[in-house]
Amino acid sequence: MQILKQSPAYKEKFRLAVNKLLHVCFLLKKKEDTRNDYFFVLQNRATFQEYFDLMGYDLVLHESTGVIAITNQFGSGRLRLKKIETILLLLIRLLYGEKRKELSMTSEVIITTEEIQNKYGTLKITSKPNLDKTTLKDTIRLFRKYNLLQNLTTDVTLSSAQIKLYPSIFFAVSVDEIARLLEESEDRLQRLSSGGDNNDEEMDEESNENPLN
Repeated sequence: MQILKQSPAYKEKFRLAVNKLLHVCFLLKKKEDTRNDYFFVLQNRATFQEYFDLMGYDLVLHESTGVIAITNQFGSGRLRLKKIETILLLLIRLLYGEKRKELSMTSEVIITTEEIQNKYGTLKITSKPNLDKTTLKDTIRLFRKYNLLQNLTTDVTLSSAQIKLYPSIFFAVSVDEIARLLEESEDRLQRLSSGGDNNDEEMDEESNENPLN
């Protein structure tokens, strides 16, 4: 491998970039703590592609949106999300798509907690009509870890709290995955909306496999 012939400084940069991709899935051109890694991978894509191919991953570069990602070739190593986390991921991606249509490609996509709550409210889940503060905070923290978003307001439970969405949210779940997850959730949501299932804890504990990694 070419990496074995490189200098110690190069190997250290390579190691750091690889570990970031393995742990957070996405490197973003416009995110301060991943910008240098993004350009390093871009400039050395052949070496990274060779390395990740041996690891069983595909290196995916979206230069037009400034996103670099890895996907597992065998569908393993995926993040398990709770049902409510899956629902919020889908809703936030929908909000990203709606906002992006209104903005230029260079503009940042910023939403508010109120917009998330309103979008969630359209599901009309009788037994859980509103997102509780703990669920909201924990889910935002999880998505922030994987470079999907960044809260601009410390207290995300405030209705006016601003949250910046990164273009990586667009790649976190494919169109096929959205269709599959929505189909799987349909019966569950129907039971909840009709009040036929009042066990909120069960809803929170159910999980779906999400293709992060």
